[in-house]
Formats: sequence, structure tokens, C-alpha cells
Amino acid sequence: MPAVTALPEAVRSRFRARVSGDPEGAPDWVREIGTVGSGPGWFEPDGVVWWVHGDLSTLVGGVAALLGQAAHPLALAGVQRHSTYLADPWGRLAGTARWLVVTTFGSAELAGREAARVRRMHTRVRGTDAAGRPYSAGDPQLLRWVHLAFTDAFLAAQQAVGRPAPARFGRRWPDRYVAEWARSARALGADDLPASAAELGEALAGYRSVLEPVPGDVRAFLTAPPGLGPAEQVFYRGLADAAGSLVSPVLAAAAGVPGRGRGVVRLPVTRAQLRVLQLLLGPRSPSEEAARWRLGAGPAPAWARHRS
Repeated sequence: MPAVTALPEAVRSRFRARVSGDPEGAPDWVREIGTVGSGPGWFEPDGVVWWVHGDLSTLVGGVAALLGQAAHPLALAGVQRHSTYLADPWGRLAGTARWLVVTTFGSAELAGREAARVRRMHTRVRGTDAAGRPYSAGDPQLLRWVHLAFTDAFLAAQQAVGRPAPARFGRRWPDRYVAEWARSARALGADDLPASAAELGEALAGYRSVLEPVPGDVRAFLTAPPGLGPAEQVFYRGLADAAGSLVSPVLAAAAGVPGRGRGVVRLPVTRAQLRVLQLLLGPRSPSEEAARWRLGAGPAPAWARHRS
């Protein structure tokens, strides 16, 4: 019985360590969501961006986004030449999670500070790819591409394997998500961003001519990263299979995956996996808990209680 009782906590600690680098899911940047600034941030509390990014469907959306983003050769060159993703894939994951959750749940002050941090990082990511083409992470068009692929993947994942959106959002909530989340990309320097789901699809289609096949080793890395235990491998395979069937049809061929509308038989299995994980983790992430505490809409997180 003690071993059974300890299982949920072991799962929580291992999962949170994977995505944030901290067993409690509360590294310094999560704690700052609760302690830096006051009042709402860039996005409405309990609004559509909070809903999408607070859902475990982001695990699937994240894999789909990376598969799609890698089809742009200059975006891929920037990651390959200026990232530690091969040596430290989970550290890279935590860094991506930081940007997502801080800008989603943090105060306006903290979100602005995080955007400035990322812009500084981007100034160092520049060079030429193997074909001699120049790239820069601060290029507005390259930032636009990364944002489009990200937004499309997260939206598709929420719709396919996420919790149903509340009725109060209305039927046009995907348009609201696309329009509102664009604020995060503008803060980094992107422009000409879509304001609806239809515009998002059209914007992605505009990149067809520049896409190239994702190298096999990159695709293999994204669909089966190293360092996973046996149970984690099974779970991640479910995420990766679902992600491959949610990549935009515009990007699927270059990404080497079935794409949206194909392979959907896997989606109910992945949806069930996420529901079980949600039961083990609890209804809200440490980031959302910290935000609610800052806003006076929830109890103090465990780390704040321990501090006091």
C-alpha cells in the first residue's frame, strides 16, 4: 500500500522535473509568476489563452510544433547551431516551457521582462546555413514562421485531444486564441500576424515554397528523444504519434508525418493518456497556481507556504 500511495507523487515529481527542471515544478521562473508584479498580465485570467496553455494537450502540441518548425531550413539551422538540444534535450524543453508559461500566466511586468530576455538571446543566434543562406533569430519573418507553426499546432492539439472548451468561449474561440496569442510574438519582433484561424492557415500556406524535408535524424530525435525510461517511452510514443497526425497538411510532407486528418485512430488513445496524467497531476499546473495566488484567486502554492 505505501508503494501504491506514493505512485502519484512519484509521477508528478518526474513529470515536473522533465518539463521545468524542478521536481516540484517550481523553478525560480515559476515562482516569479506568483511574486513579480500584480494584477492580470498579457492575457485574461481564465481566458482562452490560459485555457489552451493550461491544458495537457500542449504536450502534443509542442511535439507537433517542433516537427513543423523544423521544415523551415533557416529555423532548423538556428536551432542546430545555437542550441544544446542534442546534449540536453530536457533543458531545452524547460527553456521553451519557460517562455510559454511566463508570458501566459505572468504579470505584465514579468512577461515584458521575459520577452526582453528572449530578444537578447536571439541577438546571438545568427549565421549561415549549409547552403550559405543567412539566418537570424531576430528576423521578423523567421519569428513569424515560428509563431505560426506553434500557434497552429497548439490549437490543433487542443481541439483534438484537449479538454472541451467552456461554452462561455463561444464557437469562435479558435479565432480568439489566434488573435490574442499573437501578442507574445509581437513582443519578440514578429509582424504581419494572423487574427483568425482562417488567416492562420493562409499564412502557413504562404511558406510552402521555402520548406524542405526535415532530416531523418531530427525527426527521429523529436519522435523518440533519448533518456526516457520504459514507461516514459510508451507515454511519449503516444504523444508523438498523435502529434504526427495533427501537423498542418501544409507542413506534413516536409515533416515526414501523416498530417492532420490522417492517423486519427491514435487520438482517442492519446486523449485517454492525457486524462490519466491529469488525474495524477491535479487540475492546474504550478504556473497557473502561482498566477492565481498572485491575483488573489487561489491559495498559496506549496513552495510559498514552505517559505513563510
